Amino acid sequence: MADVRIRTFPVTASALALGVSIALSGGAHAQEPAATDDDEATRTLDRISVTGSRIKRVDIEAALPVTVIRKEEIEAQGISSAEQLLMYMNIAGNGSDNLAANAGIAPADLRGNNGVSGANLRGQGADATLVLLNGRRVATHGLRGTAVDLNSIPFAAIDRVEVLRDGASAVYGTDAIGGVINFITRTDYQGAQASAFVDLTEDGGGNIYRTDFLAGGGDLDTDRWNAFMSIGARKNDVLRGNDRDFSNTFQPERGLSPDTRGTPFATIFNQAGGITGTGLVAPDGAVVNGVNTLDLPGGPGCEAGGDRMGAYDHRLWASDPANVASRYGCAWDYPAAAVIQQPLETLQAIGRATFRIDDNHQAYVEFMGSRATANRIFEPNQISSSALETAVFNPSTWYPLNERTQATYDMVYDALAGYFGEAQLDYGAPIAYRWRCLACGPREIETTTKAYRFMTGFDGSLGTWDYTLGLSRASSESESELGTGYHFVEGLEAAFAGGLLNPFLMPGQAQSPEALAALEAASAQGVVLYGGKSTVTTFDAAFTGSLGQLRGGDLQVAVGVDVRREQFEFNGDRRDAATRPAIFNAPFDDANALPEVSRDVKAVFAEIYLPFFESLDVTLAGRYDHYTGFGGTANPKVSFKWQPIDWVAVRGAYSTGFKVPEFSKLFSGITASQNNALDLADPATCPGGVVNVSVPGCGQIDPDILTGGNPALRPEESRQKSLGVVISPVDWFNMSLDWWQIERINTIRTGPDLDVLRDNYALFEDNWIRDETGEVVFIDRRFVNSGGTLMSGVELDANLRGALAGGDWNLNLNGSYLDNYQEKLFEFLPYSDNQVGQYIRYWSIPLRWKHSVAFSWARGDWSHTLSQLYRHGYRDEEPTSVANGHYVPSQWDPDVDRYITYNYSASYSGFEGMKLTFGIKNLLDEDPPFTAHKNDWASGAGWEPRIADPRGRAYTLLVEYTFW
Repeated sequence: MADVRIRTFPVTASALALGVSIALSGGAHAQEPAATDDDEATRTLDRISVTGSRIKRVDIEAALPVTVIRKEEIEAQGISSAEQLLMYMNIAGNGSDNLAANAGIAPADLRGNNGVSGANLRGQGADATLVLLNGRRVATHGLRGTAVDLNSIPFAAIDRVEVLRDGASAVYGTDAIGGVINFITRTDYQGAQASAFVDLTEDGGGNIYRTDFLAGGGDLDTDRWNAFMSIGARKNDVLRGNDRDFSNTFQPERGLSPDTRGTPFATIFNQAGGITGTGLVAPDGAVVNGVNTLDLPGGPGCEAGGDRMGAYDHRLWASDPANVASRYGCAWDYPAAAVIQQPLETLQAIGRATFRIDDNHQAYVEFMGSRATANRIFEPNQISSSALETAVFNPSTWYPLNERTQATYDMVYDALAGYFGEAQLDYGAPIAYRWRCLACGPREIETTTKAYRFMTGFDGSLGTWDYTLGLSRASSESESELGTGYHFVEGLEAAFAGGLLNPFLMPGQAQSPEALAALEAASAQGVVLYGGKSTVTTFDAAFTGSLGQLRGGDLQVAVGVDVRREQFEFNGDRRDAATRPAIFNAPFDDANALPEVSRDVKAVFAEIYLPFFESLDVTLAGRYDHYTGFGGTANPKVSFKWQPIDWVAVRGAYSTGFKVPEFSKLFSGITASQNNALDLADPATCPGGVVNVSVPGCGQIDPDILTGGNPALRPEESRQKSLGVVISPVDWFNMSLDWWQIERINTIRTGPDLDVLRDNYALFEDNWIRDETGEVVFIDRRFVNSGGTLMSGVELDANLRGALAGGDWNLNLNGSYLDNYQEKLFEFLPYSDNQVGQYIRYWSIPLRWKHSVAFSWARGDWSHTLSQLYRHGYRDEEPTSVANGHYVPSQWDPDVDRYITYNYSASYSGFEGMKLTFGIKNLLDEDPPFTAHKNDWASGAGWEPRIADPRGRAYTLLVEYTFW
């Protein structure tokens, strides 16, 4: 095909403040040089492929919205990893997809995301966003097999990142519901280059270091070969909650207080056989429990018990305002004691060799490998002698009275007797307590992930048709092992026996050397918690060419096949089940242990580009995938672009999508758990399923609850729509505006809760599993297909440019407006009210508006960028007391403030072979906005890591040196 010269609009680094469409019209525009004297720039293009289409074309003003982010823009923002890139993007969801947001507590179906950073477009989740490397799939993370870990992407070798902001199952198959992110590396390189990068926080903690080396040789045109290799290493230092003042849970007047009485100076609980017996009565007649002697009237106060201790706010956590049983309790700021930025070390490499066979054909081989080690660090274990723990920590571990413990025991007894009176106490009986074992050390889970992809392929042309063939094998293997803070139960009991460990130490006092030695002997550090491996082997082939002419140009078509095998395995505790000693509170996942399982996928696809007129073209695409175990699914897509006048283009698309269930949701083990509902009757004989002994058939039943995998799951489905307009009336201004909607159905969730099952027995009769006599023995709450979500929004990108002080300036505004977010738990239910702007636990918070504004100016060897990142506020979750309508904290504000940060960078390239880029992140050192969500529902103490960056003001420096 002849080269075509087209007029383009020059766009520079202003575009990456981020989520930013460098492509004004949604196509793949690269960064351009400064405009010529007549304010026009031209370039010569061969046909190119853009993410989201198999057809190569010269018309880069495509019907689909594609954001293109180049290496220069990434560096200008001081972005050092794919995870950071996603955090800047406005189209990315606000979910638990980064190493701050997933550092803490998570629900059961988010367990196993140790060290994982995911890509989440439009709030659909990392498991519904397709991640490609050079246009082809990589393996999902080895622990769960649900999403690609961005830490495995060789970021140092990235040339550009293309983000398709539209569903793409018709082109790529499963997982492309939220969109597609294609990390594109260099394909050839000659020379040698080294770089070093630092990102240092002003307040300390959370520093980032990176170093990279790239070398290559061979000219494809003259030598007929090229080979290059890139290797990079990165280290993220730990950032602890107590390194930041805003990480503070003791703000009860604002509705935030830690819900724990496991404190470094222990809290005493009523237990039969203990010093307080089964109950204590205060002088005013109230029955109390969970008493900390520091908080008794006349005591020194909870704050005397150590750093981050304070009074337990029983008003905030009590469901009944009259419940004052815990009024003498102390609490400890355990979220602030946890890590809010996980330490991470990565080593990444990619190499590629390309051989030109002749003028029409070339072959290549490519290898990518990475190793990532993350350490997930939690607060120290809480040791409890409550009724639920007696099976592990029996009364022999309670604090006894003996020669070793006499002084401490008497101190506790005297404090209790001074307020409650000796008559209520049993002197000499052991003390039952709840204690935060700081001496045990923070709990650590270290996860190492090794990933690779080997690929070989051929590209070329046969007559007027282009072809590409590829064969690849990719794998991700992960293993998590216990670090500090975990102990064998038998050894831990021995450390408590006889009062060796003292749970009633004041600040400045230390455990005895014998107690510390006993803890060290009981350590379970190094025990493998679990591991997994995800592998995908793929062969693909595609052919593109012209079938003739229409009035608007070539009628082009692409056809191809995609055949792959997906494999997954997950290992639980690998020690011998018969002899392995128990480890206290270690989050083993034996129930989901899964020997290697696999499935084969066979797909055919076709795409046809129909330029009916110069002003109107339509693209039709379709794909049929067949999965072993599921059968087939066909997904079409239609898109168009209409350009009634030169400076206006209207574009739109409609498609369907799908996501197959992960192996873990299909085949993980089934667990039978005790049913704790005491008012459960058989709904088949007792409508409503509530016990009423006076009604025949309404007696109590006690079946077990089944959870786990479900081989009968079906793929999730989706429907996507989009409609947009692109305008460029003058050379110095252009804008694009795109509306989109995604409806997702048959979403996979854990089974309905017990109330739903019995209230809707006719719909869920099969979930009540009976024996041969008809008695209910199990209730099935395994994973099911149910309900769905409906989301819609608008994305904006606007650009201005001009000349100033002998240089060129650019101004970019990129924004994402979320109009609607609704969900329904079951297909037979209506959608919920619109939840945009409302707090949502664990998953993406649907913010109404996000934007970035960037101004850049370049002259000669200098370039500067100043950018603003904006995240709109939202309605916070109500504290327990407010939700129950009995207590409103004096300063509680349901509206979480907006989050705004500014960044600046300057680059200088005047030294021979060297480029320097200096930056300041968060110029104004803005703290994350306060939020009062319950600590156990998400990471963060008083702030939201799904939205804000906890690092504060930071200084970056990038030094790049080219040897030749």
